[in-house]
Amino acid sequence: MTEISLVLVAMNEERTIGAVLAAASLIADEIVLVDLGSTDLTIEIAKANGARVVHQDWLGYAAQKNFALGLAVNDWVLSLDADEVMTPELVAEVEQLKNGGKLEMCHGYKIPRVLFIGDEAVRHGGFYPDAQLRLFRKSKGKFNQRAVHERVFVDGPVGCLSQDMNHYSYKDVSGFSAAMEKYARLSAKHFFENGYKPWQISICNELLHPIWTFVYRFVVRAGFLDGKLGLQLNLIYSDYVRKKIRYLRELVKQNQQAVS
Repeated sequence: MTEISLVLVAMNEERTIGAVLAAASLIADEIVLVDLGSTDLTIEIAKANGARVVHQDWLGYAAQKNFALGLAVNDWVLSLDADEVMTPELVAEVEQLKNGGKLEMCHGYKIPRVLFIGDEAVRHGGFYPDAQLRLFRKSKGKFNQRAVHERVFVDGPVGCLSQDMNHYSYKDVSGFSAAMEKYARLSAKHFFENGYKPWQISICNELLHPIWTFVYRFVVRAGFLDGKLGLQLNLIYSDYVRKKIRYLRELVKQNQQAVS
């Protein structure tokens, strides 16, 4: 039977870490948590749930997660964020693959993810299924180096599980808005450092791209079905698109001034 290591990166995650570990530990043969220096009860909760806790100062999104992967003793890893809780149905699906010897059919598996704002699920507008590659062979995959939105790249076939995990990332809409502000700046930095096209920083793109984003997500992708919350999130997301373009243009301008 294939053994699985659960690996996580955490910093002051006492709100969710207990639920994350309680659910995932049912199919994990090892739990490794890399902590950045939590000052709340994260470490105590993790140890109480059988985790091996290792401290590591911040290396960057991808590098921190790759460091955690390197601590796992098993080749198969379940790399979860500290706010991603496996549903009982997902646990049963992974357990069936694991015990039935079918895990090796692919080198990695994506897991559908349900975004929660507080206790309210968001299931439309492009926020679902938001499948993330979380279960994979570490000898075949690793996180890519990006300033934000790091992803796992796997060499070989990748499947997608049918059951969900719940993503309890934001306590409220203001928390989502603050995160989008941070991601806009990080994304702009990434594009600035890794190449962009002149039209991307145009005023026209800044005006039209956010409008198209809102129409596409709120109307075409049925974000309106999530009611008031769907409207709020899609307005914030569209503004995130606008800010990415503006912040990128500001970086380009600053660089041009510095060169001249």
